Amino acid sequence: MSDSAARPDTARDRLLPSLAAEDFGPEFRVVARGGVRRGIRLERAFWASLKQMAETRKCTIGMLVEEIAENHPDLGNLTSAIRVACMRSLAEESMELRKLASIRTITAILVACPSPAFALSSSKKILAFNAPFQQLVRRQLPNAPGDDGRQDLKLALDLNVTDVFARLDANGETPVTTGFVIGAGERRYRGQLSAVRAPVTEPELLMAFVFNG
Repeated sequence: MSDSAARPDTARDRLLPSLAAEDFGPEFRVVARGGVRRGIRLERAFWASLKQMAETRKCTIGMLVEEIAENHPDLGNLTSAIRVACMRSLAEESMELRKLASIRTITAILVACPSPAFALSSSKKILAFNAPFQQLVRRQLPNAPGDDGRQDLKLALDLNVTDVFARLDANGETPVTTGFVIGAGERRYRGQLSAVRAPVTEPELLMAFVFNG
């Protein structure tokens, strides 16, 4: 297989973010802190990273550069130390976000919700649910098995799951309301839910909150 055939076709499928030409352009700035002025030449992408770090830490870029220079006086090349500091900061931030963006976090949110709620994959598979949802199923579908009832549970939404994701993408943080039907055996229950996109990257999930159960 050639490299060209293996290249992804869409932005969603890319392994890495797109690199803009302006990110590579070197930019010279004079950074002053404590009476010390330092002339530094960095790619614009690293200046943007330093600015983001400074805003997060509520400090100035000069304070960051001074700290990097003080902590790594033996490296000699300050710009290299700054680049490494930017990369380490982004890597640590990414790790923290990955911890938050997990199915465990989604499950914790569902458990904390007092109303019936569940997490639904793009293939309409229920991956997590809370106790009120389990109680709803047992109450409305008494013939469904107990603890393993979700294995026999059939779920259908009035809106296609793909359409729900598309509406969420178009409307930002506005939840999407839709009717749904759950069934087990010969029994059926119809209700309504409000859906939002779960804050995870993989797999693509909806968080569904039943509001008339």
